[in-house]
Amino acid sequence: MQTDISLKTLTTFGIAQQARYYTAVSNLSELLEALDFARQRQMPYFLLGGGSNILFTRDFPGLIIHMAIGGIQAQPEAEGQVLVRAGAGENWHQFVCWCLERGYYGLENLSLIPGTVGASPMQNIGAYGVEVKDHFAYLEALEVHTGEVHRFDAEACAFGYRESVFKKALKGRYIILEVAFQLHTQPKLRMDYGDIAATVEQLAAGAPPSPELVAQAVIQIRQSKLPDPAQIGNAGSFFKNPIVPEEQYHRLALRHPNMPHYPAAGGIKIPAGWLIEQAGFKGLTKGQVGVHARQALVLVNYGDARGEEVLALSEEIMQVVQERFGILLEREVNIL
Repeated sequence: MQTDISLKTLTTFGIAQQARYYTAVSNLSELLEALDFARQRQMPYFLLGGGSNILFTRDFPGLIIHMAIGGIQAQPEAEGQVLVRAGAGENWHQFVCWCLERGYYGLENLSLIPGTVGASPMQNIGAYGVEVKDHFAYLEALEVHTGEVHRFDAEACAFGYRESVFKKALKGRYIILEVAFQLHTQPKLRMDYGDIAATVEQLAAGAPPSPELVAQAVIQIRQSKLPDPAQIGNAGSFFKNPIVPEEQYHRLALRHPNMPHYPAAGGIKIPAGWLIEQAGFKGLTKGQVGVHARQALVLVNYGDARGEEVLALSEEIMQVVQERFGILLEREVNIL
């Protein structure tokens, strides 16, 4: 157990807040001990994975529990299926690469997404036409109150767009320990989203498309659009892409005929980055914070920003977008 630890290097935003206590846990026993430590002292605790989806706006007065439960196992099944299980603390991108190297396909479109395996079902991460729910088998999670481990299938997780039961109804009640994915040994490529097909064709140089080329394309596209947290502090996409009713979309389309849009469950999805750019924020800098010049969906820390400054900029963006388009953006990043 460590005390008064800086969170600057433990989060991708690089905000220099501190935690009163900090510990890393690599198995269930250590996790239970950490929870007991916090319980005995009646202090709050927070589970930290890759630190890529969190913004600390103040020092944390309790215990930061860094999830480091690792391990990957694969179990071949019938008809070209394979069940791959991974500890919640495994790095997500490294896990995707591990699967690709062994010919287990399905997650290649999710390459280079920051964070850990355990966080992936919590917010149903997705990119380029694929979401975690598309290849999810089950997860095992610790019920904090009872100390019992429960298994959740896809239905029990109640997946939605960047949502799951663990972000709402069961928030704070369970800690994800392990996630299992149903993958394929035969490629089933998804290249119909964004620039994937064109980038794969360019990379292939006449060779047939493959999951490995799809992964390379995704990595190249993401690196061209998104800043590297090692170079400039950020948490990736700060806002969710809003889904609006069809009637609202049609009214907006009359005034903005070039507005990009995509069909989605419950209505029409409009890219939040486009809304933010149209509102005049793309490339904006305010002191040590700003909106990235290549991707308006990304808020950045240019060096020594405080969490409150990032939060204030996000609130200003939300206000202006709502005034101009009648759409209230929702943050994807967790605020503490």
